[in-house]
Amino acid sequence: MLHTVIHGDPGGAPPLLIAHGLFGSARNWGVLARRLSDDRQVLAVDMRNHGASPRSPRHGYEEMAGDLAEVIAAHGGRADVLGHSMGGKAAMVLALTRPGLVGSLVVADIAPAAYTHTQLPLVRAMRGLDLSVVATRRDADAALAGEVPDPAVRAFLLQSLELKGDRPRWLLNLDALEAEMPRIMGFPGIEARFGGPALFLSGGASDYVGAEHADLIRGLFPRAEQATIPDAGHWLHAEAPREFETALRAFLDRAVTGP
Repeated sequence: MLHTVIHGDPGGAPPLLIAHGLFGSARNWGVLARRLSDDRQVLAVDMRNHGASPRSPRHGYEEMAGDLAEVIAAHGGRADVLGHSMGGKAAMVLALTRPGLVGSLVVADIAPAAYTHTQLPLVRAMRGLDLSVVATRRDADAALAGEVPDPAVRAFLLQSLELKGDRPRWLLNLDALEAEMPRIMGFPGIEARFGGPALFLSGGASDYVGAEHADLIRGLFPRAEQATIPDAGHWLHAEAPREFETALRAFLDRAVTGP
């Protein structure tokens, strides 16, 4: 089963399951998860091939949705689900294929579509880092700078570099992520619809979700609402955490009480 960080105790509302994006982890969501646990239990997972979760050569959305279903089954059998980027695609596949497990769905800055870009350069940059000469995170940051010029992206990647123990290591299965990158960038063809409440929350400065995706989203998720956080990019929950939290709480409250 996926490594799960549990915040808070079970309450009247179903738990909220949080699925992070590519190269992320449950701990990336720690501050928000703790804040949201004031009125419900929050379950933040490490996705397969990330963090402390099991490794597998398979990294498609069918497998990831199955992982999330297993966590939900272990925590009462039904949950509201929030997913960002890769985690958002996994959450969508879960809702489409196992709708009985999902109360409400929140998808952060991703559409149910295939994307033409790839994250292989980041995988190769991490693989190319000579960990034998890395003693501190500052060392790693300096060594990555040539291949990853954006300091914010480097900081994000380096959250998955474990410096404890005998030697540094990546808490990512880079072999599987590289091999399965076409599946990660894609989206499976599913002839189903999720009839529950859904919120697609995007960053205004991000190009991951555009007007061209609106019909696709509504076709699979007929009750979908779409909202934008102005000036936030793809990591909208980190760039605008209070605005993200406000929008998320308002949606989840509406989903419970009705329009």
